[in-house]
Amino acid sequence: MVYAKGKYAIAISDRSGLEFPYNEMVKEWTGAWVHTSEYEPKAPQLMPHEHSPDPQVLERPRPARIAPAALISLPINPFETYASASQVVNVHSPSHGRSTGDIIRFRGSPTVSPGTGTVTNPVAGYSDCPAVDGITGAILCAAAGYTITTGKYVSGSSNDSEDWYYFSTGSSTATTGGISGGSYPVSAGPVTISA
Repeated sequence: MVYAKGKYAIAISDRSGLEFPYNEMVKEWTGAWVHTSEYEPKAPQLMPHEHSPDPQVLERPRPARIAPAALISLPINPFETYASASQVVNVHSPSHGRSTGDIIRFRGSPTVSPGTGTVTNPVAGYSDCPAVDGITGAILCAAAGYTITTGKYVSGSSNDSEDWYYFSTGSSTATTGGISGGSYPVSAGPVTISA
């Protein structure tokens, strides 16, 4: 079908109801027939971009690593014997976060000894703690460690001090009692250390 050019024709705008030259009319995105001066483009908010869901899984996930138990440095002179002829030793360790039944091994200052007998192949280790009130450093820093009880041992029981725990040497006893020692550095941690 052939349409007339509409050179002298007029049209009525669907928006304003006014008369305009037919050749100046356009069809709007809403379907309305309007003059070019009244034309309103489609708002960008009406044409949102398609959103895909956020990714939920990593391409190469790794499970969370459980950090191995680490050594905790104790303050100067952390050991305190309870009483004369007693095997109980209180340990001062502020904010230690330990629980009754934990097994703790004490270590003295770090040392280096030859690994294969040469200076270029040393082996790291720890010295024994200094002796305290007749209890030797070898006993305090026993390789098997000690099962601890939280709190400070006082008069046959423990109090609820969060900065103390105690253990029994099992063999060696204090000479005087109430004596602090151990010098510095002394650390407390697991029986075996792993990376």
